[in-house]
Amino acid sequence: MSFRINTNVSAMNALRNVSATGDSLSNSITRLSTGLRINSAADDPAGLIIANSFKAQISGVDQAMKNSQDAINYVKTAEGALDEVSKLLNDARGLAVAAGNNGTQTSSQIQANQSQLNSIVSSVTRIAQTTQYGTKKLLDGSSGVNASVTDGSKITQLSIGGTFGGQAVTANASVVVTVNAASTQASITGRDFGADDTTALGATNAGSFTLNGVTITGEATDNAATLRDKINAAATQTGVVATTNNTGVITLKSTGFGTGAAIDLSDSTGAIRAAGAGYTHTAGTDGNASVDVNGVSALFTASRNGTNGLTFTDASGNSFSVTAAGNAASVQNATVGQVVVGSSQFQIGANAGQNTSLSLGNFQASQLGSGAVSGLTMNNLDLTTAAGASQAIQVIDKAIDQVSKARGDMGNFQANVLQSNIRSLGTAKENMSATVSSIQDVDVAQEMTNFTKLQILQQAGMSVLSQANAAPQAVLKLLQ
Repeated sequence: MSFRINTNVSAMNALRNVSATGDSLSNSITRLSTGLRINSAADDPAGLIIANSFKAQISGVDQAMKNSQDAINYVKTAEGALDEVSKLLNDARGLAVAAGNNGTQTSSQIQANQSQLNSIVSSVTRIAQTTQYGTKKLLDGSSGVNASVTDGSKITQLSIGGTFGGQAVTANASVVVTVNAASTQASITGRDFGADDTTALGATNAGSFTLNGVTITGEATDNAATLRDKINAAATQTGVVATTNNTGVITLKSTGFGTGAAIDLSDSTGAIRAAGAGYTHTAGTDGNASVDVNGVSALFTASRNGTNGLTFTDASGNSFSVTAAGNAASVQNATVGQVVVGSSQFQIGANAGQNTSLSLGNFQASQLGSGAVSGLTMNNLDLTTAAGASQAIQVIDKAIDQVSKARGDMGNFQANVLQSNIRSLGTAKENMSATVSSIQDVDVAQEMTNFTKLQILQQAGMSVLSQANAAPQAVLKLLQ
């Protein structure tokens, strides 16, 4: 045993252990107060990675369940409208059967049947044309419209919805673009520095100028080339680039297109423009194009998108974005994309590719009952003759079958795909949540046991530290 007073190794050892116990106690208090075993990445790095991965999946499953419920509401809206169409068709069939009994009816009664049938046909078409889920029409044949780019050299993005030129898109078609006027960039021609790009600015014209709110200083030793480089170094802030052609003239041009791409230049010293030029504002122009889909034309303009002069939209919200090659008046009658009328897509899973689709047809009167009698649909039935009434019954029966089959398909999709999917996702969410809980949540009973142990260790450690601090006092007896 050594008797020293400058270094109390026993006290240092006790302090180290008390500090470690204190840290552990603090962590235990944090776990108990939050209910979480992992409160920072240091608590369990691997566990944190796994838990966050499962949390992302759970979040995706939550949204997939919402998507599935939205899809159910979508289907119920369409099916509810077709239920009303079915009732109208049943009434129409009754009228056709009644009209066939023309031996007991007067001409005015038969004409009344025809008038009522015409009213029913009009209502069927109205329901098909106006049934919507939000702003998306469901029964006019435009549901499931998708557009794709076929000429990537001119078009970077193409979006065509269910309505184009005020009409429903009901058939596959090419998208043909004619650029009437290209969007332009803002441009300003600067001062002439001299014979070439190396002629110095000189002390007389040296000074600062402001370009779209950014101040740039032209030194006396600057020339067209060096000043161009200073302007281009700030291009990400100003949205303006400078070019020269070795004639001592700088040209400023906006990086964007259209009226939203402007150049505001304030130069009172003549560093970039002739002395006294002061403030100058210039902007690009918005282009416009005519787009044709299946013989229907619509005007698209760039001004609807504010600062993006390369994205053109129409009054229905359809849009396309052009490349530099596509933004040219020389683009005439160019086939740039394809519209396909197909199935409505629904993302019903948490991961890519986990989707399903439903095809909704065209239920306008002109499309119902076709094929039963050559040349006849619900839209052109005649009840004024016995033969016409007989044919009408056949056409209406076919229309009823079409609507009933469509409703059955919708019911099958709702019950066996969407509702089943929601139940499956609910089970998956429950099990993944249990996994996250086992990784991240604290076992309160176990942690309380640990907390109690640490409290005792801390109290004991503090007592021992007090004794260790007092131990060197025994050396004093040797000095008496």
